Amino acid sequence: MSIVKDIYNSVIAGKVEDAARGVEQGLSSGIEVEEILNKGLISAMDLVGHKFAEGEIFIPHVIWSAKAMQAGMDLLKPHFSVNDKFKSAKIVIGTAQGDIHDIGKNLVAMMLEGAGFEVFDLGVDVKPQRFVEKAVEENANIIAISALLTTTMMSMADVVAMLEEKALSSLKVLIGGAPLSEEFCEEIGADAYGVDAREAVTKVRELLDL
Repeated sequence: MSIVKDIYNSVIAGKVEDAARGVEQGLSSGIEVEEILNKGLISAMDLVGHKFAEGEIFIPHVIWSAKAMQAGMDLLKPHFSVNDKFKSAKIVIGTAQGDIHDIGKNLVAMMLEGAGFEVFDLGVDVKPQRFVEKAVEENANIIAISALLTTTMMSMADVVAMLEEKALSSLKVLIGGAPLSEEFCEEIGADAYGVDAREAVTKVRELLDL
């Protein structure tokens, strides 16, 4: 079996040390960084996301797979060229102001990191201006906001309005959470709505044209 396939299987199985060891072997064998990243790490997390969405695996498994993927990423990062497209993709994520539910948000953050994006997690109960400030500070591409309470949904609209006010139209807004819908996304002028963690990753890729 090839080294890249070993890395792929280690991430799917959530074997952190094996994934890291595989990446080290791959690099020392002269395998292209892009091949290790795309065919070993990212494709494995894509399958993990699919299995989670289908109910074949559960959150603890996803967490270990994300840790295995991150261990591999940490070893790859020094070898990325400054022109790597995905490396410049930065996402600021958090739960809407007034909402302290974070399981869904944490899962989305893990899946986004697993897909190779740089994620800045602001936690829960995040004020609209904090989302915008952090996104500007980090030169982010996307602000991702989650909500579980209907009473907190409108703070997402405040983020969108703030970006328009500051002429930051290049910053995209992705929203998600149980009470939300595609209609609400359009209503507030957000750029995309993700129904679950796997779709959130798909939407991010679409927004970034990757």
